Amino acid sequence: MTDQSTPRPMVQAQGPTGPHQGYMPGFGNDFETEALPGALPQGMNSPQKCAYGLYGEQLSGTAFTATRPERTWCYRIRPSVKHSRRYEKIDLPYWKTAPHIDPDVISLGQYRWDPVPLRSSSEAVAHQDTEALTWLTGMRTMTTAGDVNTQVGMASHVYLVTASMVDDYFYSADSELLVVPQQGRLRFLTELGVIDLAPQEIAILPRGLVYRVELIDGPARGFVCENYGQKFELPGRGPIGANCMANPRDFKTPVAAFEDREVPSTLTVKWCGQFHRTEIAQSPLDVVAWHGNYAPCKYDLTTYCPVGAILFDHPDPSIFTVLTAPSGQPGTANIDFVLFRERWLVAENTFRPPWYHKNVMSELMGNIYGQYDAKPQGFVPGGLSLHNMMLPHGPDRDAFEKATNAELKPHKLDNTMSFMFETRFPQHLTAFAAHEAPLQDDYIDCWTSLEKKFDGSLRPDGGDATPGKK
Repeated sequence: MTDQSTPRPMVQAQGPTGPHQGYMPGFGNDFETEALPGALPQGMNSPQKCAYGLYGEQLSGTAFTATRPERTWCYRIRPSVKHSRRYEKIDLPYWKTAPHIDPDVISLGQYRWDPVPLRSSSEAVAHQDTEALTWLTGMRTMTTAGDVNTQVGMASHVYLVTASMVDDYFYSADSELLVVPQQGRLRFLTELGVIDLAPQEIAILPRGLVYRVELIDGPARGFVCENYGQKFELPGRGPIGANCMANPRDFKTPVAAFEDREVPSTLTVKWCGQFHRTEIAQSPLDVVAWHGNYAPCKYDLTTYCPVGAILFDHPDPSIFTVLTAPSGQPGTANIDFVLFRERWLVAENTFRPPWYHKNVMSELMGNIYGQYDAKPQGFVPGGLSLHNMMLPHGPDRDAFEKATNAELKPHKLDNTMSFMFETRFPQHLTAFAAHEAPLQDDYIDCWTSLEKKFDGSLRPDGGDATPGKK
């Protein structure tokens, strides 16, 4: 929409007091919240008449017969069918969905990108060659994997936002979105409440949830993992036990908030990779009260408590898993969201950076801030790298030499926060990633200077290994 007037604030429930006012703690909890007193029915879900003349409606994220159904009962000013009229297809050319394989793009390779440039609104106007970018028009797909039609796989995106959505709303029927800000703050005004999101936080927006996105201060850039499969959940801890990693209490779900605004609006729906838009006469964010376990949430990444080796060897990066989206194969994720943050390295007689490896999982990494220990040069905040399935990768020469010759005293990795979207599916580059995004053409050369160090004449104990000699 072109009208840039600021809408009235949403009517919001009275949230908890303290540092997280407006949010409720817990992951996967059954929450209940109301923005008007008495709006939420007690003891039943579907009374003959709801309070305030509201309509009861259920939002389901799983099949009704799931072992633990994910669903939320909403009590709203209008049923959702009043927010859904005749649709017309629209084109968002930079937002791609799997399966998407461009025959002119080579996805086989080790790739790294500088940050995708982000122009401010004034720069966009000054250049007169691009419109201000909203959450929808500023989405740039980098890779796709799997198949949205069978609800497996994912896509990775960079978002570039220079303008708020005004009387313009969106939901994805294809996926839940994991949002990882890198620059600038966003406000997600959703059917179930308001989430303010800043760098070093993440948000999860469930499939089917209607929302709009506003800028809080200046342009914003970050990363999105679009999950076509089962919802993200906390990983099984196994021998790690009940504590550390991501604790459920640190996830925050918003309290109820609603808009009662009669104003011409648009609703865009992403469905099986296509985008459709409908014109409606009001805001669809009209849920006055709700209860259930299917809701958006946010999480502060600085509360993630990493675990690691305290004697020797470098563990697998799976110990840094924040969230996992399971697949039908036990132990093999559809997606893992992995965090590499500040931590101490103390292992004895150990090569401490990530080792060289070739993995069945495809690894897409992003840098939120600081320096990543395995790639001290070139992997900058806002940048991305992709190491596709069964392609070897590891530290560059400088990182190898430094780690091999370092004095192994306790060392604090500081000023660092990177993440990984890891999937069991090969990730296919889009044309944007291959031709328009700032690809580092020389990235593959970071391993060229690795030297042959083999000397078959010397034993590990220093003796002569020549045949026949002791």
